[in-house]
Amino acid sequence: MSRQFVPATVSSPRLLASAIGVAITATSAAHLAYADEPAPAKPAGPLTLDATSINAQAEQASTDYKVERASSQKYTAPLVDTPRSVTVVPQQVLKDTNALTLQDALRTVPGITFGAGEGGNPQGDRPFIRGFDAQNDTYIDGVRDTGAQTREIFAVESIEVSKGPNSAVGGRGAAGGSINLVSKKAHLGNSFDGGFTWGSDQTQRYTLDGNYQFSDTVAGRLNLMSHESNVAGRDKVNYDRWGIAPSLAFGLGTDTRLNLDWYHVESDDLPDSGVPYTYSGSNRTSANPDKPYSGGDHSNFYGLTDRDFRKARTDIATIAIEHDLTDALTIKNTLRHGNSMQDYILTQPDDSKGNVNNGSVWRRANTRVGNTSTTTNQTDLFGDIYIAGFKNSFSTGIELSREESERSTYDVNTDTTPATPITPTVPSSTNCTPAMIVSSGYNCTSLSNPNPDDPWNGSIARNYGGTTTKGKTRALYVFDTLELTPQWLVNMGLRYDHFDTEYRTYGANGATTVSKTGVRAEGKDTSEFVTGQLGLVWKPADNGSVYVSYATAATPPGAMLGEGTEGNLLPNSTDRNGVLLGSDMEPEETTNYEIGTKWELLDNRLSLTGAIFRTEKDNARVQVNTNTYENVGTTRVDGIELSASGKLTEKWQVFAGYAYMEGRQIDGGPLGKANDGNQLPNLPNNSASLWTTYQITPKFTVGGGAFYTDEVFGNVANTTKVDSYVRYDAMAAYKLTKNVDLQLNVQNLTNEVYYDKAFSTHFANQAAGRTALLTTSVHF
Repeated sequence: MSRQFVPATVSSPRLLASAIGVAITATSAAHLAYADEPAPAKPAGPLTLDATSINAQAEQASTDYKVERASSQKYTAPLVDTPRSVTVVPQQVLKDTNALTLQDALRTVPGITFGAGEGGNPQGDRPFIRGFDAQNDTYIDGVRDTGAQTREIFAVESIEVSKGPNSAVGGRGAAGGSINLVSKKAHLGNSFDGGFTWGSDQTQRYTLDGNYQFSDTVAGRLNLMSHESNVAGRDKVNYDRWGIAPSLAFGLGTDTRLNLDWYHVESDDLPDSGVPYTYSGSNRTSANPDKPYSGGDHSNFYGLTDRDFRKARTDIATIAIEHDLTDALTIKNTLRHGNSMQDYILTQPDDSKGNVNNGSVWRRANTRVGNTSTTTNQTDLFGDIYIAGFKNSFSTGIELSREESERSTYDVNTDTTPATPITPTVPSSTNCTPAMIVSSGYNCTSLSNPNPDDPWNGSIARNYGGTTTKGKTRALYVFDTLELTPQWLVNMGLRYDHFDTEYRTYGANGATTVSKTGVRAEGKDTSEFVTGQLGLVWKPADNGSVYVSYATAATPPGAMLGEGTEGNLLPNSTDRNGVLLGSDMEPEETTNYEIGTKWELLDNRLSLTGAIFRTEKDNARVQVNTNTYENVGTTRVDGIELSASGKLTEKWQVFAGYAYMEGRQIDGGPLGKANDGNQLPNLPNNSASLWTTYQITPKFTVGGGAFYTDEVFGNVANTTKVDSYVRYDAMAAYKLTKNVDLQLNVQNLTNEVYYDKAFSTHFANQAAGRTALLTTSVHF
C-alpha cells in the first residue's frame, strides 16, 4: 500500500485510563480508610440557592425517572403544563441502562430512528424524529451543536427530546423536533463518582466525575472518560476514545453567577462498513423491497484494516454569566465557541452495482476531511411578571451566531481492473467477480468470506480541493405562559430569524470551480422567517392537564451547512445526481397540530402522557424538471404517542413509551409522483420501549428492558428496507458497601441480528450482538 498522506494521530486514551484508575483507587482507598470517622461539617453558606444551582444539585442527587421540567428557560412552565410532547431521559436511566453514546440513550425514546451516513452525510449521529432528519438539530444547554459527530455522554446530565416542529425554540430546522443535551456542571457540595467498566469484546471504560466546593460560592467539577471496545458480532470494528470536561462556577448562591465549561473528546476508530443490499437499483420494487444480504457469517466486515479509519475531535468552550435583577427576574448571557473535526476513509460495500448476486463486493471508499466551527452568543431575560393582574412566566432573548464548515476528501485508488479500462477516458470499473479479488488490488472481496486484512495496495492522497459553507444567524425570540386562571393557561412563543448563508467549491489551487457551461460553483442566500408555537392548557386538577397546540418550523436553503443531506440546497450547488440548481428557494415550512394530556399520579411519583398529532411539511422542495426545483411538495405524518416515567411503588421504577406513526409522501412533484402515497423513509409505523427496575432489597436491584422498532424503509420509493426487531436487555446492581456498587448489564440478551440504520440505496448498518458490561462504581 502506498499512502501519500498520513492522517494526524489522535492521542491514545491509555494514559488517561491509567490516570483515572489511579485517581479512583487512591481516592476510594483514602475514603474507605476513614469511613468510620464522623463526616466533617459542611462549610457555612447561604441557605437559599439560585434556581440554576438548585436544579444542578437536585439532578445530580436524584435517582428518579420522573423529571419535573426542562432545563431551558425557554420552557416557561413545568412539563405537566407544557403543551407539547417532551421526553427527558434523566441521569438515572442513562446509568441503569449503561448508555454510553447519544444513540444508546435515545433507544429509550420511541419515535426516533437513526439514519446511515453516506454520500453527503458525514459519519456521526443522524437522528430522525417523527420521520424528519434532525442531524443538525442537536443542542448542548440550549445552544446549537453544529458539526457531525458521534456524541459521547460521559459529561451529560440528561437528554431532552422535544417532538414536533421546534424552530421557535432553537431556530432553523427542527422540522420533526430537537434534542438538547444538558451538561454536568459544577455545584455546591463535594462529590466523587468513579467507574471501571469491563465487558465482552475487549471493552474497557473508565470514568471519573468529581465535584469540589472551594468556598461558600465557588466550586469546580471534572469529568474524565477513556473508552476502548470492539463490537459484538462484528469483525474488526473497534472504538477508541477519550474525553475531558472541566467546569468552574463562581458566585453560587449569590445574585451573580459565572460558569466556565470546556468539553474535549478525541476518537480513533475503525468504523463499521455495514452490509450491502442484495440487488442493483433496477431490480428493486416497492412490491418486493430489497433487504441487506442475510447469507453467510453475520460478523462479516467488508472494510480494509490497511485503509479504513475514522479520527474525530470535538472542542466546546462556554462562558455563561447570569444575574438576578430581582427575586423574579434574571438576565443571562451565554457565549460559546465550538469546533469539530472529522477525518475518515470508510468502505461502503458494493454501491448497489449488482456484484452481490455474483458472490462478490466492491469496496467503494467514502472519504471526508471536515472541520466545522461555531461561535454563538445568546442573551436571555426571564422570570415572572404580572400584567393587568395576570401572571406571565416569560423568557425573551437575542441570538447571534457565525458558523463555518470546510470539507474536502482523499483521492483513493479503487481501480478494480487497472489493466482493462472501460473506455480510454474511463480507466476504472466497479464490476467484481470472485476470480478477480487479487487482480483488482483487493478493491473487490468475497461476499461470503471477506478478508479485512487483505494486503490492499492502492494509494491515498489528500485532495486539497473542497467546499466552504458559511452561515450567520440573527434572531429575536419571546416565550410566555399566561395564567388566565389556575385552570386555564396559554403558552406562546415567537421567533424571528435572519439567516445568511453562502458556499464556494474550489480546486486544489484554491480557485473557484467553474462548470462546463461557465457557472461558478458558488452561491448565497438570505432567508428571513418567523416561527412560533401556541398552546391552550386546561387543568381539570392540579396534577393534570389537557392541551391543544400549534407549532411551526422553517428550514431555509443551506440550513445544514453541508454537514448532511440538504433537503433545501443553495443555488448553483448540485444535488446527488449532479443536477445544477439555478433557482433561489424559500424556506421549507412545517406545521404541527397536537392534542394531548399529561398527568402526575401516585402522589406525583409517576408521569403519564398521551398525544395525537399531525406534522405536515406543505412546501417541500421537489424537482419539477431536469434542473428546476419548486417549493410545492407535501409530506405528512399522523401519529399517537404515549409515555410513562417514574415510580409505580417506592421500589419499582418504569421508563416506557409507545409511538404509532403513519407518514406518507402526499405530493412529490411531477418527477416524484410515482412515490406519492409511499411511506416516508426512516419512519417505523410502530415503535416502543420499556425499561424498568425493581429494588428487591436495599442492596440488590434488578432491571430489564424491551425495545421494538417496526420495519423501516431506506428511501421514499420504498425499494429498500430493514425488518422489524425486538431487543431485550437486563441489569442487576448490588451495593457492596455504602461507597462501592457493582452493576451488570447484558444488552441484546438474545443476540438478535438486526439492523438499526437503513441507507437509501447501498447498505444497512448491523447493530451490536449480545454485549455484557460489568461496572464497578466508587462514590461518596
